[in-house]
Amino acid sequence: MTAHTLNQRDIDFLLYEFLDTEGLLERPRYSDHSRESFDATISGVRDIATNLYANHYQEGDKHEPLFENGVVKLIPPIKAAWDATVEFGLLGANYDYDEGGVQLPDVICKVAGGLIQAANSGSSGYYFVTNAASNLIRTFGSEQQKSQFLASMIDGRSTGTMALTEPGQGSTLADITTSAHVNEGSSYLIRGQKIYISNGDHGLSENIVHLVLARIEGAPSGTRGISLFIVPKFLVNTDGTTGARNDVALAGLLHKMGNKSATSTVLNFGENRGAIGYLVGEPNHGLRYMFQMMNDLRIGVGLGASALAYRGFLESLDYARERPQGRLPSTRDPQAPQVNIIEHADVRRMLLAQKSYAEGSLALCLYATSLSEDSKTADSPFDRRDAAILLDFLTPIVKSYPSKYGCASNDLAIQVLGGAGYVRDYPVEQLYRDQRLNPIHEGTEGIHGLDLLGRKVLLNNGESYQMFLAKVDKTVADAENLPQIAHLAPPVRAAIERTNRVTESLLPRVVEDPDSGLANATIYLDMFGQVVMAWIWLQQAVVAARKLSTSDLGPNEPEHDFYQGKVSAAQYFIYRELPQTVQKAALLEINESTCFDMPAAYF
Repeated sequence: MTAHTLNQRDIDFLLYEFLDTEGLLERPRYSDHSRESFDATISGVRDIATNLYANHYQEGDKHEPLFENGVVKLIPPIKAAWDATVEFGLLGANYDYDEGGVQLPDVICKVAGGLIQAANSGSSGYYFVTNAASNLIRTFGSEQQKSQFLASMIDGRSTGTMALTEPGQGSTLADITTSAHVNEGSSYLIRGQKIYISNGDHGLSENIVHLVLARIEGAPSGTRGISLFIVPKFLVNTDGTTGARNDVALAGLLHKMGNKSATSTVLNFGENRGAIGYLVGEPNHGLRYMFQMMNDLRIGVGLGASALAYRGFLESLDYARERPQGRLPSTRDPQAPQVNIIEHADVRRMLLAQKSYAEGSLALCLYATSLSEDSKTADSPFDRRDAAILLDFLTPIVKSYPSKYGCASNDLAIQVLGGAGYVRDYPVEQLYRDQRLNPIHEGTEGIHGLDLLGRKVLLNNGESYQMFLAKVDKTVADAENLPQIAHLAPPVRAAIERTNRVTESLLPRVVEDPDSGLANATIYLDMFGQVVMAWIWLQQAVVAARKLSTSDLGPNEPEHDFYQGKVSAAQYFIYRELPQTVQKAALLEINESTCFDMPAAYF
């Protein structure tokens, strides 16, 4: 059975038609590249994903990491996949030449990462988290810290982690108790325990660089007193070579329902003398620095959720095309041949829902990545600022929508396969289990709902929100001028008007009484996510409709079918998914308060 990753035709569409990735070649940073070099990178990573990640997807699930005799043991194929990723140069591919990178655009690197995530979401985590950690050090680390740690994270001698969560604190970072005390020189002694640390211990690399949030002795309470430290598993000499073991100990492995090939760990810092750590940036600014890594990984989680949904869709699509079962209701002859299940309307419904969730989520994540790219390399400082603002505004959606509806998509993949869907002979049951972690990774829906309604919509006097509305308005206007899809414009325009009305009614409540005003923030997040996705699908439909109207593509030609598929998926989403926002808007407008008013004792 051939493992699916992401559809190459769809990747080409998203990169070069939906997004103008070739236009990046006009920017000085990418002048050495070409579409051919972009495509070669994607092709090379696809080979690695197919041959070295997909090959142990189910094996890594059956044989999860073990902690024996003080050593974490992984199945050998994980190491082979990691080594191939390192050798290909993917860890620092987006970095400058003088940093050891090849100056690839972020969006090309994200597509490459998506291929790996679709092939094996668990094992892909070693790459994604390390890349996010190195990005943080690159941005905020001192020249000495970059010299000591960054090179080894690019060439694979070190991996990286993010150590935030503590047993008694969860997502409430203001309550962390891990402490930092001034040590000799410029170092600190770190003491505390961190939990749920992805990739916190393993044997893939010589060293592991932990990025740890801690509170310096005497620092202010709350988030204002949090600092960020580099705490390596092994100390690193000034020349970058590995030194003595640091006081960082693995307390145990956590055993998850999914993504089992990636270790989840409990780490003890400073059980003895204290773990030596190095302050990143200024004291008490650690959370601000860490937000870069958190947001990097939020987009990565969204991308991973999209990839899992996408693979589940392709797996169930293949099954539906090949599985004969039943006859159409119009067939009266019991001896007539059975039809493949894709001929049944309800199966097509489930496949189309998956297509809308998976392809739409992938488009959303790549759009967000293009904003990240523009925020760094766009020609105008105004364009860079606008891209950064819009990206910050959309990040809660980019993380949350693919995660929530990726679960729905993978659930439908199991349903399409029927009894075959919940047995291990087929990968869709594992895809579902792996996917279920994503609504929790890097912030739950509840956290992102509070962030969107309580912060992002209000930020900069609503500038980012208004910027988003303007983007939607332009897409709707484009659709209105294309006869094939003009009928899709009014529902999207009505949805955005309804969303704006709801938002305007909610904001005064949020300011006056945050507890009550934010009680339904998760519903707002869900409603807003569906509106964003309708906009993303309408954009894709605009591209497809223009192509169909200006080309000589005839029916039954693969390219014609591809573009018509985009239009049909957009129509499905706008006609069947977007109307769900009406009920959510109604609850939000009246500030329906049953959940808020329900006393704990009533449960």
